[in-house]
Amino acid sequence: MSELLSNYAPILIFLGLAIGLSVLLILAAVVLAVSNPDPEKVSAYECGFNAFDDARMKFDVRFYLVAILFIIFDLEIAFLFPWATAFPGLSDLAFWSMMIFLGVLTIGFAYEWKKGALDWE
Repeated sequence: MSELLSNYAPILIFLGLAIGLSVLLILAAVVLAVSNPDPEKVSAYECGFNAFDDARMKFDVRFYLVAILFIIFDLEIAFLFPWATAFPGLSDLAFWSMMIFLGVLTIGFAYEWKKGALDWE
């Protein structure tokens, strides 16, 4: 049991320090913060002028579509980095499986381009 504790002691010390520092900083902010806000300071700020619309307004679906497409392609491109670093030692099967992956990625990109998902009009 002591060997287990000695192996995990640095992690437990780090975790204790992190929790202690977090609590200390939160308490310091509560104690030292100025608590006399004026109406101008607590008002909603939107680019230097007062808010002119409801904060719960609906966004265009294209915002979400672009975000989802970015995440999808970003994650798919992230698969290329380990493959590229290990490229000299890869077999033919690994090479052709990545070519199939890139082909599917290219077909998906062409499909969404054709459907107009990337057009912003």
